Amino acid sequence: MNVYDFDKTIYKKDSSIEIYICVIKKRPLILFQCLPTQIKAAWDYKRKKISKEQWKEQYFSFCRYINMDEILDEFIKREIKNIAPWYLKQKKKSDLIISASPEFIVSAFAEKLDIKNVIASKVDKNSGKFVGKNCYGKEKVKRFLEQYPSEKVDEFYSDSKTDYPMAKLAQNAYLIKNKWNFRRKRKWNNLNK
Repeated sequence: MNVYDFDKTIYKKDSSIEIYICVIKKRPLILFQCLPTQIKAAWDYKRKKISKEQWKEQYFSFCRYINMDEILDEFIKREIKNIAPWYLKQKKKSDLIISASPEFIVSAFAEKLDIKNVIASKVDKNSGKFVGKNCYGKEKVKRFLEQYPSEKVDEFYSDSKTDYPMAKLAQNAYLIKNKWNFRRKRKWNNLNK
């Protein structure tokens, strides 16, 4: 099985930021409803007063004020062009996308790409509330092993060194570097040390 991180790996941007921008363009007044608590939550997270999940719940509080299904449909149609061409050339139906982004966003992209396997942060699309832990770092490994206990990871791709625990599971792991829309991969070194 080949496993891919999503944001800034096979998708050029950060999907959580991009969907918020899409929402603000349609409903600019949401900024007044959400921004003050989002800023406070970011500050509290930075000072280690709240967890990453609590901070992200405040970030996704904009979900309460919209019909996410309508936004998602428009968003995916507009953003599908930002899936990396190198990924489209090698994608397989058996691929797994694993991401810290909300499952409702990643799954919508995966559906368009005809990919069935997705592990991502479980976030209620109507409230922005987390239903479990943020799927990040070691949590990705835990979730992968729970869902696919007998699967082997042939290749793993990510843009971030925080995915090192997941990379260690793979026979081959690649760190994706983005620069001016050009993506190149290089083998992840020292995986088994």
